[in-house]
Amino acid sequence: MSGSEPVRRPVLGMTTYLQQAQTGVWDVQASFLPAIYFQGVNLAGGVAVLLPPQPVDSGAAARVLDGLDGLIITGGKDVDPARYGQAPHPTTDEPDRIRDAWEFALLDEALRRGVPVLGICRGAQVLNVALGGTLFQHLPDVIGHTHHQKGNAVFGTSAVWTEPGTRLAELIGTSSDAQCYHHQAIDRVGDGLIVSARDDDGVIEAVELDRRTHPDQWVVGVQWHPEERLDDLRLFAAVVAAANHHAMERVRT
Repeated sequence: MSGSEPVRRPVLGMTTYLQQAQTGVWDVQASFLPAIYFQGVNLAGGVAVLLPPQPVDSGAAARVLDGLDGLIITGGKDVDPARYGQAPHPTTDEPDRIRDAWEFALLDEALRRGVPVLGICRGAQVLNVALGGTLFQHLPDVIGHTHHQKGNAVFGTSAVWTEPGTRLAELIGTSSDAQCYHHQAIDRVGDGLIVSARDDDGVIEAVELDRRTHPDQWVVGVQWHPEERLDDLRLFAAVVAAANHHAMERVRT
């Protein structure tokens, strides 16, 4: 590469959600994602592309993935429990089936192609359910307290402990403080995934695709919100680096 050629930055798609938004005289449904999500990607050296929920046809996800080097499935409302064979708990959000279908389609295509994936909070749950896992629909019923989701947009800080030998342990070390806001959590782990972090209550706080069986696929889901701590870019830097590697490999082939 000559000195005059620009550095190619990897492009990462980030899912969004629909929400009523007010701006000026307008009060409309809008595609929404807090800026700190894509700022994390930008600060780590990537380019963020927003992917709003929309109806899925047979080729939509494939066309989108043609232009992406990585995929980040973001936080938001609960996954429809029908997707993992359960009736809804009274506290479970009304399902957003359009968003569910869109994100599951994007994830399926990303996994098929070996595109790096980072799941954040809901995104980790989508990953787990897509691979056949299940969720605890209301964590306080299991552990007896609401520390993981205090409400009123107040994040709880939990110490998470990584499993030795995992990608996550290599990224963040033995433990880390995590910003949590979730009332659901992973129960049965999906096929091909391994647990890579738990908290002091034993709650699964991260999973990843087992690199012993998938050595060339970078797929990590964390139950916490790394975008809330942009002074610690390790997760964003890791998925951007994996996306960059995937992009270079794609060019070579």
